Amino acid sequence: MKRFTASIFLFIACVCLPAQTVAPFQRGDRVTFVGNSITDGGHYHSYIWLYYMTHFPRMRLWMANCGVGGDTAKEILARFDDDVLSKRPTVLTFTFGMNDTGYYEYNGADSADFARRKLEEAKAQFALCEEKLKALNGVRTIMIGTSPYDQTSTFNDDIFARKNDNMQRVIAVQKEAAQRNGWEFLDFNAPMVALNMRQQQTDPAFTIIGNDRIHPDNDGHMAMAYLFLQAQGMVGQKVADMELDAASGKVMKAGNCRISKIKRTDDGLQFDCLAASLPFPLDTIAHGWGFSHGAAQVTRSIPSFIDDLSDEHLTVKGLGGRYELTIDGIVIDTLSAASLSAGINLSRYRHTPQYQQALVVMALNETRWEVERRLREWAWVNYDFMMPAGHLNDNTEQGARKFRELCKDNAWLASKKGTYDQMVHPEVREAYRQEMDCLVDRIYELNQPRKHTFLLKKL
Repeated sequence: MKRFTASIFLFIACVCLPAQTVAPFQRGDRVTFVGNSITDGGHYHSYIWLYYMTHFPRMRLWMANCGVGGDTAKEILARFDDDVLSKRPTVLTFTFGMNDTGYYEYNGADSADFARRKLEEAKAQFALCEEKLKALNGVRTIMIGTSPYDQTSTFNDDIFARKNDNMQRVIAVQKEAAQRNGWEFLDFNAPMVALNMRQQQTDPAFTIIGNDRIHPDNDGHMAMAYLFLQAQGMVGQKVADMELDAASGKVMKAGNCRISKIKRTDDGLQFDCLAASLPFPLDTIAHGWGFSHGAAQVTRSIPSFIDDLSDEHLTVKGLGGRYELTIDGIVIDTLSAASLSAGINLSRYRHTPQYQQALVVMALNETRWEVERRLREWAWVNYDFMMPAGHLNDNTEQGARKFRELCKDNAWLASKKGTYDQMVHPEVREAYRQEMDCLVDRIYELNQPRKHTFLLKKL
């Protein structure tokens, strides 16, 4: 119980209270998210970009998934120049540790000795990465402590005991390096452990990590995005903050928005509003191989999520009775004067015109993510198999022969034959990159907020 109580305190300190430890991104930033399969096949970076697409629609950024499945610090360093620096980042996030710390050996007789050896190996390899990062010019470095291995959920008995304890030791090494070099630091691990343990108090089989205890599902990745955005000070930044006095017809507050054409009527109030942001949409559909949760399920673990990151606040005082709220002629809800006076969050209504606009942005961003995933599959083949065999970026017939030779002893690699046969052609890879650029261009056309007409009509 003592350990659980400490974790709950950590949850309160790390998740509920806003604190800026990572500087917000700036217009024109090129952000690379470097990591292993959790980054490679996951969504946290895509969700972070989606927040910026909707909350800062006029501040264009570019972000890239630079994860490769199975990577340790050693493999990350080997592909660093060709894969990461070739993208010309201005901001670089760096996370590792899941694969570096090993797996099944934690259930062996010499698990403590194994843990010590893996920690020393990870420290040695990361020291080389640290030297590489120190040599970069004009690139902000953000150290990220990896999401946890779930060693507490009871959904099955297949647990590598105390693996996450060793991962936390690796994270401590990262934190020390960040302090030593003046880098920014953010930990996913401890807050996500606390989220897990809070839910597991009533549901021992709960996990915000996926069904393999390693890869967070979409809701877990949205929790990671929340922690990142919280560290950037985004919690509490409203989509819009509209406050009007119906009796006087005056605007009392117009935060992040412009209110105009206020009109008092015999049975209510009408006005126009142009917000500077869109709501932050939450996907209810599961995306990604092996995932079963929609991102919207993050509200189970972080109930305040919508109010924290997507508060489109409407407050109207000086009314009496009940009112029908419409936006651009679309009926949104029937509300009491008391609830309007207290204030409502319009982001909780998925059918508002502005939320529907945000869903279009979300769908296009998801399509961009899917295209990028094809390129990351090629990266996995290219860097984890072809590069060690001496065939990095080899588009020749000799490279194709080597690929098929390697497939004979690796069923996972053999399953990527279709990917290889397409992506071995540089023209195909370039076409995918151009497709992503077109999607981003379209996103930044369609994410521009529009003026809407609000009508409160007394019933």
